[in-house]
Amino acid sequence: MAKPIIMTIDDDPQVLAAVERDLRRRYASEHQILAADSGLSALETTQALKQRGDEVALFLVDQRMPQMTGIEFLTAALPLYPDARKVLLTAYADTQVAIEGINSIGLDYYLLKPWTPAEQNLYPVVDEVLSDWFALASFPFEGIRVVGHLASASSHRVKDFLARNLIPYQWLDLDTDPRANALVASIENPDNRLPILFFPDGQLLIDPEPRELADRVGLTTSASQLFYDLIVLGAGPAGLGAAVYAASEGLRVALVEKEAPGGQAGQSARIENYLGFPKGLSGSELARRAVTQARRFGVEILTARQVEAIETEVPFHIVHLAGGDRLSCHALLVSTGVETRQLGVPGAKELTGAGLYYGTTLSEARHYVGQRVFVVGGGNSAAQGVEFLARFASRVTLLARGASLADSMSRYLVDRIEHNHQVEVMNRVEVVAVEGDTRLQRVQIKQLDDESLDWLDGPAMFVYIGAAPRTTFLNDGLACDAAGFLLTGPDLLTGGERPAGWWPKRDPFLLECSVAGIFAAGDVRHGSVKRVAAAIGEGGAAVQSIHQYLRTV
Repeated sequence: MAKPIIMTIDDDPQVLAAVERDLRRRYASEHQILAADSGLSALETTQALKQRGDEVALFLVDQRMPQMTGIEFLTAALPLYPDARKVLLTAYADTQVAIEGINSIGLDYYLLKPWTPAEQNLYPVVDEVLSDWFALASFPFEGIRVVGHLASASSHRVKDFLARNLIPYQWLDLDTDPRANALVASIENPDNRLPILFFPDGQLLIDPEPRELADRVGLTTSASQLFYDLIVLGAGPAGLGAAVYAASEGLRVALVEKEAPGGQAGQSARIENYLGFPKGLSGSELARRAVTQARRFGVEILTARQVEAIETEVPFHIVHLAGGDRLSCHALLVSTGVETRQLGVPGAKELTGAGLYYGTTLSEARHYVGQRVFVVGGGNSAAQGVEFLARFASRVTLLARGASLADSMSRYLVDRIEHNHQVEVMNRVEVVAVEGDTRLQRVQIKQLDDESLDWLDGPAMFVYIGAAPRTTFLNDGLACDAAGFLLTGPDLLTGGERPAGWWPKRDPFLLECSVAGIFAAGDVRHGSVKRVAAAIGEGGAAVQSIHQYLRTV
């Protein structure tokens, strides 16, 4: 495959030569570096590259050029390379233009001149945007091929696991793709189990369990040690944040995740109100960055491992994993988050993964191009799902119980939904049944005002109807509120009395649970703010309390 291209454009010969020199010094081994002295000549080159089938990873463009400004060039180049990263070189006076470019063409970054030293001002930015491009780029496929039926719940489970763990794969549908049938005919599969995963080295897996699949694709599933300073349960924003802070401060940290890093936030189509990302970022991007950062600090991330129970032998805590493994630690952080509540209506259980989905993933959304799909819910997650699905479906129908979206949704999301001609909102309705032979075909709704019933035809429904805490594995070992969320700190004190069995001669720390040395952070905790930034902040705050605890044992 030809090297992806970095193109830099500036009408000042000295500046152009300097940028090209700095880019070659760091990126020439993996990228082709092209330079153009005007927007017009760069556009001609870009058109030729497109005709030739070359990939452009990054445009690094000066704003102040005669005949065609940097923003004008990027606007013209956008239809040719919509996924290329776009960085603008600006003078201080051009910052408002750059901000407008973020909104109008999705500008990824703007750099103020001069950018020297490059190691401090240029390379970190270019490294980041190239990393983002590579994470989403499409190349001639040489990886895992997954063969199955779109209507198969087990196929959905495998695709979702691979997608959430950022493992590239190619989906081949037995109902529509002749290559899929040819592959299946080439192997022995007497029980006709699906899906079948074909690996580049000729090996295959048939309907694998998550841990078997994780081992095969190279994820870490077994701990390298038996004892850690801190074990974190759950790799959502709170758990990842705590792991990064703790490991950066010298603690030996293991992070245990049942499914995939990112938690519920990792499934978000777009997070737009997270500080420092004016363009917004997807949940998968946030998870990828956080995992990279955690590993850089030495965090050991165990994926596809189910926690069955925890126990305490003062002053140590023991985590029991499915399969019989036991890990011990000084301190334990529970950040297992929440899981989407299931839709308890006739047909829902049978059609889960076969047209009925909890959350939204690219692996499923792309199958409904040009079709009508439904989204159930009235919160921000539902709104983000609607926006994401509208990129594929011809019509997205949002089914909400409330009389107004503004009652439960951020205003900026309400405004965008109201101005999206592909989106239809039905308020004061609830889903009462779903039907389909082998996959979802129609949805029955009830009008809450007059109790009337209607059937709506469509092949897919994505559900966001609230969440329940993931605390069932605790077996009543930690104090929870009536809804199952973990109580911490002052909430554990009843009439000034400490929890039963509390052994330290002090009150629980702010984020400490009813067993000393066990902490909670993020959505699983009673009273937490259900926001990504708040969860990350709680993870960091928990580490401060953990340090206080470790000084006492």
